[in-house]
Amino acid sequence: MKKQATRIILTLAVAAMGIGLMSLRPADEVVSKENGATVINTTTLAEDIEGYAGPTPLKIYIKAGKIEKIEALKNLETPKYFALIKRDLLTKWNGLTAKKAAAQQVDVITGATFTSEAVIENVKRGLDYYNKKGKK
Repeated sequence: MKKQATRIILTLAVAAMGIGLMSLRPADEVVSKENGATVINTTTLAEDIEGYAGPTPLKIYIKAGKIEKIEALKNLETPKYFALIKRDLLTKWNGLTAKKAAAQQVDVITGATFTSEAVIENVKRGLDYYNKKGKK
């Protein structure tokens, strides 16, 4: 009887610790605030979207309803080709409203087609999320 009571107490303690740890997790992993901008992080939002070598997560900075910048997060893409994407693709949405940017038709970067498509889809998914849920 004493062993069973000890097991129950230990089980309850472990469960309580798990609940406590879950509460340390941010309420919304997708939307945050930085320097007055709303930031959409596509890491979990678009984890199913892959470029040539895997996921291509982004941070989309929106200030006063307009795209301030888009920043690439850690990925496994070929640095040479991803440098082209950073230079020629990530700036295509700058200055546009989130609504216009979400509808923007953007061409892929030649030689980095899969990665470009993944980045474009990340931006669309992030902006769709912002337009539906992220405005604060």
